[in-house]
Amino acid sequence: MSKLELTHEEIEALVAFIERYLPDLRVEIANTDQRDFRKFLKQREEFIREILQRLRQSTE
Repeated sequence: MSKLELTHEEIEALVAFIERYLPDLRVEIANTDQRDFRKFLKQREEFIREILQRLRQSTE
């Protein structure tokens, strides 16, 4: 597993970016008719939320 070190400012910028992206992803999920693609998007959302949680914890 690779390790990436980020400054506090870089983490804050990444968190802000992800927080702005997630609502758009929810809209995309809601507007997707294809079941397989919707499942993929939901999995992607969960993956991104887990990363966001880890990023937030690293700034505490």
